[in-house]
Amino acid sequence: MWHIQPHQMKTQAVRLYGKNDLRLEEFELPEIKDNEILAHIVSDSICMSSYKAAIQGSDHKRVPDNVDENPIIIGHEFCGEIVKVGAKWQEKFHPGKKFAIQPALNYKGSLDAPGYSYAHIGGAATYIIIPNEVMELGCLLEYNGDAYYYGSLAEPMSCIVGAYHANYHTQSGSYLHTMGIVPGGNTAILAGAGPMGLGAIDYALHCDRKPNLLVVTDIDQTKLDRASSIYTIEEAAQCGVELRYINTKELENPTAHLKALTNDQGYDDVFVYAPVKPVVEMADQILGRDGCLNFFAGPTDPNFSAQLNFYNVHYNATHLVGTSGGNTDDMIESLQIMESQTINPSAMITHVGGLNSVVPTTLNLPKIPGGKKLIYTNIELDLTALDEFAQSSDPLCIELAAILEKNNNLWCAEAEQFLLANAKQI
Repeated sequence: MWHIQPHQMKTQAVRLYGKNDLRLEEFELPEIKDNEILAHIVSDSICMSSYKAAIQGSDHKRVPDNVDENPIIIGHEFCGEIVKVGAKWQEKFHPGKKFAIQPALNYKGSLDAPGYSYAHIGGAATYIIIPNEVMELGCLLEYNGDAYYYGSLAEPMSCIVGAYHANYHTQSGSYLHTMGIVPGGNTAILAGAGPMGLGAIDYALHCDRKPNLLVVTDIDQTKLDRASSIYTIEEAAQCGVELRYINTKELENPTAHLKALTNDQGYDDVFVYAPVKPVVEMADQILGRDGCLNFFAGPTDPNFSAQLNFYNVHYNATHLVGTSGGNTDDMIESLQIMESQTINPSAMITHVGGLNSVVPTTLNLPKIPGGKKLIYTNIELDLTALDEFAQSSDPLCIELAAILEKNNNLWCAEAEQFLLANAKQI
């Protein structure tokens, strides 16, 4: 699709120089070393973690102290094609192959990660240089799907997969931990109608440890309606799962209502998808015996806390886990289940844009409603909500609206291919 000669090393990228200082720039990349790989980025989805890095600058744990003098490329949810491979890696990696990256390297104990710490690798770019440590750690992952955006969603999806694997349970009289949610058990996803919650619903319905009852709560009826139109109660029943969507805002006693759905036995697994004190406390209150509360949501307040019932901790073996990102195995699983079309995380995406839209989108991310903001790094397109395409008089947008209408108004491979072929190239 794209061609580059070895001597052409210019890239366009969004670089971080300090707090709230993001710049879209064109600059020269150096010739790759024997242990590096030159790659072309096609898609990158914007994560709230990038917003946090942008507003904190060098105060962020992963951002270098000298970022003002040596700026880094942002973005860590990216997918693209390998262009040129250094001598060390030529037997394992080949030009033209699609790839995704597990950004949580943990290389020699360092917090450095693509999208936060490196001058030449990040998702908000046209071309990047992948450093040796990414390959050494097995974090450069081959991707064989037909759409690049799936590769970009593999990282956020891996966080969801990791959370499901991180839950654990014990049997009375045994100290052996059985990892994962309880198969055939009761699972609840609280504040679960946002973009990551949708991915969690998808995985629960199609993973190898399906619950018998899956309850999804939120206080936004519009979000719940969208979720229920994508992951329907009927489809869930075909998967062997009883799926319930509950608006807790409309209930006088939501805790009692949620427990009643389990015949007052409580839930084996409860995931909290918003860092809100009453939501955490509700999660604790609906746990059954040996129930596991997974605090998935990442708070920005370092002093965030909530009350837990320690009587239940002692006598009912309730317990708490927290996950922050997935590991490489979770990433590989995410890529595989997307390639096989076992899951379809397209519901996460509510906006698309070009590289020109990265700076304003990242700096204003909390103020922009909806789910994932998907960026195609080789085109120029202002960030656009999917439901806005139908309101445009632009022929490109009109055709995209028609494609989306055929696909339950979800982003899809056909929409991606049309956009890449017809949008203004940068």
